[in-house]
Amino acid sequence: MSNRAHRRGIRAALALTAVTGCAALAAVPLGTTSAAAAAGDGIAVQYRTSAAGATADQSEPWFKVRNTGTTTVQLNQVKIRYYFKADSANATYRFACSWAVKGCSAITGTFGTLANPTATADRYLEIGFTSAAGSLAPGADTGDMQLRFHQSNWQTLRQSDDYSFSGSQTAYGDWTKVTAQLSGANVWGTAPTGNDPTDPTDPPTDPPGGGQTLFDDFSYASHTDPALSSHGWSVRANSGGPGVPGATWDPSKVTFVNQSGNTVMNLETSSAGTGSTTRHTEVLTRATKFKNGTYAARVKFSDAPKYGPDGDRVVQTFFTINDLKAPMADDYAEYDFEYLPNGGWGEPANILYTTSWETYNPDPWQAVNQHSESRTSFAGWHDLVVTIDNSNITYYVDGQHFGTHDAAYLPERPMSINFNQWLIDLDGQTSTTPRAYDQQVDYVLHVKDQVLTPAQVSAKVAALRGAGTAFVDEVPAP
Repeated sequence: MSNRAHRRGIRAALALTAVTGCAALAAVPLGTTSAAAAAGDGIAVQYRTSAAGATADQSEPWFKVRNTGTTTVQLNQVKIRYYFKADSANATYRFACSWAVKGCSAITGTFGTLANPTATADRYLEIGFTSAAGSLAPGADTGDMQLRFHQSNWQTLRQSDDYSFSGSQTAYGDWTKVTAQLSGANVWGTAPTGNDPTDPTDPPTDPPGGGQTLFDDFSYASHTDPALSSHGWSVRANSGGPGVPGATWDPSKVTFVNQSGNTVMNLETSSAGTGSTTRHTEVLTRATKFKNGTYAARVKFSDAPKYGPDGDRVVQTFFTINDLKAPMADDYAEYDFEYLPNGGWGEPANILYTTSWETYNPDPWQAVNQHSESRTSFAGWHDLVVTIDNSNITYYVDGQHFGTHDAAYLPERPMSINFNQWLIDLDGQTSTTPRAYDQQVDYVLHVKDQVLTPAQVSAKVAALRGAGTAFVDEVPAP
């Protein structure tokens, strides 16, 4: 419900592998000897799982690769295969990296079919590395690679019948039911019978891509902190809408405050009842490079001002957006969480909107959008998640489904990520007594081209913070 918009076309789904068939055969050790290993190179693969049940929403094979040889190993020469049984003949799967010491952008995941299916394996997930992963010195390992895969339709998968799975392997240990290749030669593990990982007639499918992450927990000193700018953020200072005519977008009103040992970003909006005394705030990415995937933020909304009289028609937001190139342009994009604690736009009291925009005309006003709403107080901290794939846009608040919007509103161009707080007008509170409202932001997360559940978002944020990661931006420019 802000002054913006957008439009879409339905996309083709990601190309993912499908397979049929099974046969009951035992596994035998690989017989191939690696020339590289004989020359002093060696690889061992350690495995554990964080999803130990017989069934799960997603399988979570986590790995470490260790250099057991005497010479340095280039990781882009290493391939690992995890073998599993498809849940149905036409099942398709998607790969994701939740977190990795080497960085998720340096890890690839592709699916393939086995030439000789067995009772416990007719597919494999092949893990590879880009050159950005670097090398491993003798005795070194990659550290955690927290990987996962799921059915494309998010139906429950059975993993108890998967060749490489072990529900009891909840701590890292050497695991020979995955295989590893170094420079094209087999150097580790035992494949299901008749399935040589180097078989040239059994190529992997194209990777679904994505997984690159933007994360920021807003640990900055002030709006002038050089790190804020170097991390790609802009604090708005230019004039213009939306909101009260004549208002200033004031960078000095964006501060970073400590709450129980955690730094959060604070956006203050203030007014003394005139346009010239009104101060709005906005923080946005300079890059317009975000499109499909998962967007998440933890945001604190406020119902009451921190001082002064209440009643202003304030808007507190988290959204993505690109520019409207012309009135009713069909390639506009915007996806909003907008909380109005005192109403506005015809609403008499607090309301939360999620809105997906097709396009709009600013004058005369004409909007094409789809929205969901809840007329209740949302004062306090909330986990906000919106996911965009090739089918729809889905919004969540505090882990609960809030609304799903149609494919007609999918984005056609990349967007920026924004937070702002502003007053619609001064009609809600006409007093000239100074007053101010706060909106706070704990973190922001974007995962490119991958749809995460709210629980997965929470786990990813916890993993990033647990690893001491305050900021990462792996998302490539478009």
